[in-house]
Amino acid sequence: MRDLSMHITDIVQNSVRAQAKLVQLTIEEKEDWLIFTFEDDGTGMDEETVKKVTDPFFTSRTTRKVGLGLPLFKQNAEMTGGSLVIFSELGKGTEVKVVMGLNHIDRPPMGDLPSTVAMIITGNPDVDMVFKYIKSDSEFSLDSREVKEALDGMDIRMPQVTSFLKEMIDENLKEIKVNL
Repeated sequence: MRDLSMHITDIVQNSVRAQAKLVQLTIEEKEDWLIFTFEDDGTGMDEETVKKVTDPFFTSRTTRKVGLGLPLFKQNAEMTGGSLVIFSELGKGTEVKVVMGLNHIDRPPMGDLPSTVAMIITGNPDVDMVFKYIKSDSEFSLDSREVKEALDGMDIRMPQVTSFLKEMIDENLKEIKVNL
């Protein structure tokens, strides 16, 4: 995957396939680390599956024989001195925590984070998402439940909503000095 936004999309789509109703993504810059925490309330995985999901030749999908999302994310994290850890429980959901060297030469670029988050929110209207970016003493948070409430019955999938969310996310990340 070319950038971290593609990894984000992949992990969130795993949550959607696991029937999550709420997905939380927190990205934090802490010292020289970039930390991604994905949490969902989906179907979860048993211990055996958790052990296998970072193997590229394992997938729970029936449409293909390999699953590269988590293995590639783990490889990218480890190339920067970081790690990928998965906590999951059947019926309760999954947490994926990825730690990467923030300024490491091997860290993939972030990609278009504002567009990615906006598309995830508007492209999955039946799933709620909480997105949070923490940098030093500043943070930006967006809860799709609040967006849906403010829309007062308008369809969240409308292109104007996607554009508005992208611009709002972009402006707020710039305000807290996130270098995208």
